[in-house]
Amino acid sequence: MPYRPMPPSRMQGFVRAAALACALLAASLPALAVDWTYRVRPGDNLWDLATRYLRSDIAWQRLQQHNGVRDPYALPPGTSIRIPVQWLREQPESARVAFVRGAVTSSAGEGVPETAATQGQRIGIGGWIATGDNASATVEFADGSRVMLSPGTRVAFDRLARYGRTGMVDTRMRVQQGRATHRVETQRGPASHYDVGAPSATSSVRGTRFRTSVQDGRETTEVLEGRVAVDGTRGDADLKAGFGSRNDGGVRARALLPAPMLDEAATRTDALPVSLAWVPLEGASAYLVDVVDADAHEIQRAEMTVPSPSARIDALPAGRYLMRVRAIDVEGVAGRDAVRAIDIPAGPAPPLTLRPTDGEVVFQRKPRFEWARSEGAVRAHVQIARDAAMNDRVAALRSDDLRTRAADPLQPGSYWWRVAAEDADGQVGLFGEALPFEIAEPPADAGLSTPASDDGRLVIRWRAFRDAPRYRVELSRDAAFDDVRLNETVSVPELRVARPGGGRWFVRVHAFDQAGDEVQIGGVQEIRLPCRACYIAGGAGAALLLLLL
Repeated sequence: MPYRPMPPSRMQGFVRAAALACALLAASLPALAVDWTYRVRPGDNLWDLATRYLRSDIAWQRLQQHNGVRDPYALPPGTSIRIPVQWLREQPESARVAFVRGAVTSSAGEGVPETAATQGQRIGIGGWIATGDNASATVEFADGSRVMLSPGTRVAFDRLARYGRTGMVDTRMRVQQGRATHRVETQRGPASHYDVGAPSATSSVRGTRFRTSVQDGRETTEVLEGRVAVDGTRGDADLKAGFGSRNDGGVRARALLPAPMLDEAATRTDALPVSLAWVPLEGASAYLVDVVDADAHEIQRAEMTVPSPSARIDALPAGRYLMRVRAIDVEGVAGRDAVRAIDIPAGPAPPLTLRPTDGEVVFQRKPRFEWARSEGAVRAHVQIARDAAMNDRVAALRSDDLRTRAADPLQPGSYWWRVAAEDADGQVGLFGEALPFEIAEPPADAGLSTPASDDGRLVIRWRAFRDAPRYRVELSRDAAFDDVRLNETVSVPELRVARPGGGRWFVRVHAFDQAGDEVQIGGVQEIRLPCRACYIAGGAGAALLLLLL
């Protein structure tokens, strides 16, 4: 009889039936025992080992039988005693909140009311912890493993157990929302577990660093060190370092995007806000930036997601940190980190700047700089530069007061300035943000109007200068103002004075700013006035020759 291949539809049915039969057969067989091995030490005996490691309902004789020990009184040092895991004494454990920043809430166990999470707090089985916006937390487990929760993350703890004094710990949690970064200690023994569940996949490890995320309907796993087994509802994968997966029931593995290349020229770490810039990375849909402690990478101080290749951190406490940036691909899988170390000195915080304000035009060649006093500050350091990066500096000033002036005149042009505070121990804190200002020549045209007589008085008006609260007007017989005959201060852009003598006069106007500094506006103006009798003859309101200055 000739061979006829099985139709595809029948073949698929056969495969499904065979798979189901295998599953039922496996379910009917007794579970294979998994043993934990103990290395005998001098002085050990089966009674002590049973008391130390076995459940109370397991007799030492069963341990003797399981290991084929003939003489329970003599256990040779160095030999192995095998103990089935299901015989081991098991005790519930708790997780410890190792760090809290911002608004973090938690429940210590199933049915326990929600409270504000605090450092050192214990969370047991059935408990959970959640971080708010701009908040983070770190949780430590019984074996020293840690998980760092980013802002907007909630994690529930399904199993926290320790197997007596074996060193084996069983930790199982669910990331219900947000991002979590895991540093897992090497797992000891067959009963040790560190499993991270999510709606559509579970990640299991034996010691590694990896990240898990559940956001906007997307689940991801990203492996930084070691290996992670990801088990989805419709598939699984064994991910090694440098690979990640999008988990949507199936497990779609891919290589992580490389670390972005930092742009050192545009990166500033010597002043607040700290700024980081990098070269755009092909394949990136966004970037995630965070700041962690240099000696404890699970302590997060700040985090943000940005669409473009730059970010800034406005404030950090004193310490040494790592600023990290990673690219996020179109599937939501985050890549490898580019890392930049930064140091925040222990000096006072940068003072608040008062003047010049951001973008202010200053008409003084030696401008005044003013700032507020930071807590603990006794002195201030001011830097002036021609560029925002403060590389082309033109002046460095120190002041024990809250103000100072440039020692040398500044040429007209664009400048930036910033200020740092120094404490009584001589520790100088970081500089604050560099603010732009401009040195400009006073306006050559003050809009000086027609001098006129009003009931025999001289009236001079000029254009208001910005928001000047006062003006000072001088009349002199000579252009050098060596022979000043009148020096008056007024609060409006107008001067009314008793009529001076006729002839040639020189006038100049100074405007005061809110801080009391004055600047000459309009230059020196020359006017000619008739004799006194001409005032009387002209009568009130008689106009003289118009001088638009």
